[in-house]
Amino acid sequence: MATQTDDAVKKDLTAEVAEWIEAFDEVVAHDWEQGATVLAALRSRAREAGVPATSDLVTPYINTIPKHDEVPYPGDPALERRVEALLRWNAMAMVHRQNKYDAGIGGHISTYSSQATLLEVGFNHFFRAKYPSPAGDQPGDFIYFQGHASPGVYARAYLEGRFDEGRLKNFRHELRDTPGLSSYPHPWLMQDFWQFPTVSMGIGPLNAIYQARFMRYLENRKLIEKTDRKIWAFVGDGETDEVDTLGAIGLGAREKLDNLIFVVNCNLQRLDGPVRGNARIIDELEGTFRGAGWNVIKVVWGSDWDELFARDHTGLLLKRMEECVDGDYQRFKAKDGAYLRKEFFGKYPELLKLVEHLSDDELFHLHRGGHDRVKIYNAYKNARDHKGSPTVILAKTVKGYGLGSAQARNATHSEKKLSDDGLTAFVERFHIPIPAAAAKDANFYRPEPTDPALEYMRARRQALGGSMPVREVPKPTFIAPKLDFFKDWLSGSKGRAVSSTMGFVNMLNGLLKNPAIGKLIVPIIPDEGRTFGFESVMKAVGIYAAEGQKYTPHDADIFLSYSEKLDGQILEEGITEAGSMASFTAAGTAYVNYRVPMIPFYMYYSMFGFQRIGDMAWAFADSRGKGFLMGGTAGRTTMLGEGLQHQDGHSPVLAGTIPTCITYDAAFIYEMAIIIQEGMRRMYEAGENCFFYITMYNEDYVMPAMPEGDGIREGILRGIYKYKSAENGPATLQLFGSGPILNEAVKAQQILAEKYSIAADVWSVTSYNELRRDCIDVERHNRLHPAAKERKPFIVETLGNAAGPLIAASDYMKSLPDGLSPWLGTRLVSLGTDGFGRSDNREHLRRHFEVDAPSIVAAALSKLARDGVIQPKIAEKAFADLGLNPEAPNAAHA
Repeated sequence: MATQTDDAVKKDLTAEVAEWIEAFDEVVAHDWEQGATVLAALRSRAREAGVPATSDLVTPYINTIPKHDEVPYPGDPALERRVEALLRWNAMAMVHRQNKYDAGIGGHISTYSSQATLLEVGFNHFFRAKYPSPAGDQPGDFIYFQGHASPGVYARAYLEGRFDEGRLKNFRHELRDTPGLSSYPHPWLMQDFWQFPTVSMGIGPLNAIYQARFMRYLENRKLIEKTDRKIWAFVGDGETDEVDTLGAIGLGAREKLDNLIFVVNCNLQRLDGPVRGNARIIDELEGTFRGAGWNVIKVVWGSDWDELFARDHTGLLLKRMEECVDGDYQRFKAKDGAYLRKEFFGKYPELLKLVEHLSDDELFHLHRGGHDRVKIYNAYKNARDHKGSPTVILAKTVKGYGLGSAQARNATHSEKKLSDDGLTAFVERFHIPIPAAAAKDANFYRPEPTDPALEYMRARRQALGGSMPVREVPKPTFIAPKLDFFKDWLSGSKGRAVSSTMGFVNMLNGLLKNPAIGKLIVPIIPDEGRTFGFESVMKAVGIYAAEGQKYTPHDADIFLSYSEKLDGQILEEGITEAGSMASFTAAGTAYVNYRVPMIPFYMYYSMFGFQRIGDMAWAFADSRGKGFLMGGTAGRTTMLGEGLQHQDGHSPVLAGTIPTCITYDAAFIYEMAIIIQEGMRRMYEAGENCFFYITMYNEDYVMPAMPEGDGIREGILRGIYKYKSAENGPATLQLFGSGPILNEAVKAQQILAEKYSIAADVWSVTSYNELRRDCIDVERHNRLHPAAKERKPFIVETLGNAAGPLIAASDYMKSLPDGLSPWLGTRLVSLGTDGFGRSDNREHLRRHFEVDAPSIVAAALSKLARDGVIQPKIAEKAFADLGLNPEAPNAAHA
């Protein structure tokens, strides 16, 4: 039972709390950031005293920056509204016209309509195209545009005079007589315009985070000048459901990437309905980003709500806002002002009184924060000036803003055309000065160059360094090392058994020490550098760490201790293939984005490479990226012991789906050296837009020296060369081997000669993909030039008169060599590793998948029997002699 004394204490405490609140209000009134500092200090003291202190991750559903802390808008709002209206019209007309005259061509209206003001405030006041410096102009800000908003970016280029009307008329018409415009941001298709491909959901945000980190990496290594450059990533709220979007935000806070700004366009909708119909996506994202350590700025309500908030002394307006979920807010914008008055304000008589002076039309046009340039400007300024962490701006908008009956409805995302009435209403709302007939035809409109709005638009961009986006590729000045530099790796392992992975690591060590290009090498590993024998490299150049090494590693007393440095060269990403690929992308496009030809070598478990990050690899190609993907622990039988999930039997097949990916399956270190030297020459010296995927194995065997003779280097690079001729007479059989399975082919050659007196040549096939591409090119030329002399594919020319069947064995699926069947016909017999992996050693794995030497011999004899060269009983007996069971389960289905 409480005593009177207890009650008195409680009363005294209440008074004391009131005094604290009053004092805190004074601090906040002076500077809200100081208020935040006070709160942080109190929480810290409470923890020290053992008092539980809650830390709210979600703040009230109002703007983060209060009205009294806003700075005046620096631009000319009237002219900016005029420009924005013209952009809205031309962006909408671009999509509408195409679908009117080319039904089903597609395009998106609604994303840009919700985002236009967010972009325009940036274009007019924040997005810098360059940064002046004593050393010459430095690259400007990077902008990862929301892919579906591309029509608005094209419309701006049109108003600036960068595109003529013909380009807009050919939106999504890229194969016509005049240049067109790609559907989305694609540097491969518009190499002078777009910088980053972003329409594949999640790729833009993930790449933006690692781009910001790579920028710091280059600065800390003194490879680029430090500037105030920012990376802006425009993200859809529905896009945050893609794991790639939010999966790496912890990195941004951990490395204090205050050069990174996310702008999340919270229009509350995805294609089929609300993003969070039963909750509020802004609240959810605020908690997620704030919990990860980001600076969070909410831009929820426009300036026309300020007067209502100021007059509401009870907090009832905020209470009503927090009662509503996004499904409600979508409905309110899809209806009219009378509906809003009844359903939103009408719940409480006091709120009806609060808005009685406003008409239904005025209620309907109360702005959300993402359509208010004053609110957006202040949020952007805060984000630009903030130090110590990345910033996310959560801007509430309306999907389909200004599109009449399509606004905020579930079908908005799919809108491609407006009705005639809708076009007329659009023209009236945004004051587009075109006749009614032109409006119904959705004709483009661009005023004369002397129009004040266009002059203002150009002046703002000139003040910020020029037009954006723009992609300018510097002339290559890189000189690749000559082949003589690689002589140590061309001469073999001198009888010592080593893996191709260790051979590569040794080669990489040499490249890092090269005085001309060593500093440009970017080694990237997810987490298993020690698996790849990478310790010596880690120690030699150090692992990049944004804060250096603030601890003494436990192995500091040994020679190859763990070494992190502020200027470290290795990017050790942790267990993230997607994040590592994002770093590979940042490094592989540095030649254009930073004008520094960085050379990334990304080493990873081949099984988890293309399989997990295929979309990222495709975007890398779209970005015209350059570099080396090194698929470690490759092969389905070479990676012994690991089993189903780890054993790779298909990465070259997947790599072959990307047009600019040059794929090699090297057996020996000299092959790898030839490929890497040529790769640097093609990509960085000749400026070719391609990248390389090279397999690496963990099987130790003696590496031979590069054979003497003409055509070896060309054969390695083009995909095939004769490795070992038959020693017992002219060959009646050809054996193809790749990677470590080439050694099985050599053993099969010996068995065939010794046991069956059959002579066979052995060929090293370094790239089935390159051979097939050459065949396709030659076939196309012959098809299109029926009167010209018929050309021969390289593999056909190289085989020449080589006799007999072709038995092709690799550590990958049979579809890899099978791709050559149209040109090799029934001569080709493919052996491969179709099916799931198994946990066992190489001997049993290769027998299971039928790619070991006895299986190659048996396949050769079986084919010779089918061809009538030997008696079938010889082949049948060979199966028994070789210990093979013809009735064994098919590994492809086992």
